[in-house]
Amino acid sequence: MDYVGLGKSNLMASRVGFGAMSLKDIESEEDAAILVHKAYDAGVNFFDISHTVPESEKRLGACLHGIRQNVILSTKACVLDARSLSEDLEASLDALQTDYVDLFQYEVDEKGLADFDEICAQMKRLQERKKIRHFGLATENLDIVQKALDFGLFETVQAPFNILVDGEGERLARQAAQKDIGFVAMKPLYGGLVQNTPLALGYLYQFENVVPLWGVRNLEELEQILYFNDHPPVIDEQFKAEVEKVRDFFN
Repeated sequence: MDYVGLGKSNLMASRVGFGAMSLKDIESEEDAAILVHKAYDAGVNFFDISHTVPESEKRLGACLHGIRQNVILSTKACVLDARSLSEDLEASLDALQTDYVDLFQYEVDEKGLADFDEICAQMKRLQERKKIRHFGLATENLDIVQKALDFGLFETVQAPFNILVDGEGERLARQAAQKDIGFVAMKPLYGGLVQNTPLALGYLYQFENVVPLWGVRNLEELEQILYFNDHPPVIDEQFKAEVEKVRDFFN
């Protein structure tokens, strides 16, 4: 397993990120724990969740029992103002059965965008209280990603980046690298539309600062991702032609 530095933070995240949003849909807590520990045993150390899915957040906390201190644990708060960050974080810490999170992300959705100065000031207060180690921003809106990169205080950004979000995603990923801001790629398979896992993985691995976050739902999916992580495709003209073929199909 390779590890990628998440920008200006000192976090070294596994190149395979584990998106835990679907843990609530797994039949039992035991099956969920088997999945999480299978990933951990393969070298995965970056586990990401959001407080918007409290059932999965709680299950992830239970699954990490005994290995919490060895992983990068990330969660998100989708709030309208900086004051609400603390409330969401405390609820997340309780669900995750931990005293702190390694990465706490301000999650922006269609509800609106809070003031970045106030958000980051509150994040720094939470750092001082040792409730969080590092902080970032997560959004599906690439315009907001650009604003966060221009703002410069967030240590990481998390946004959709895959074969189908090509030109704009590539530009933002490169800009993040220039600014030493970690880049976490959500939806590497575009929500399941892209079926070719090795192609999707190989495309993102061309960007050395990018950590793909895979929404893992079962052992079969995890094993496939881990296999192609260990046996990535060769980036040659045929590979590039396949990427263009996928793009042309959807466009």
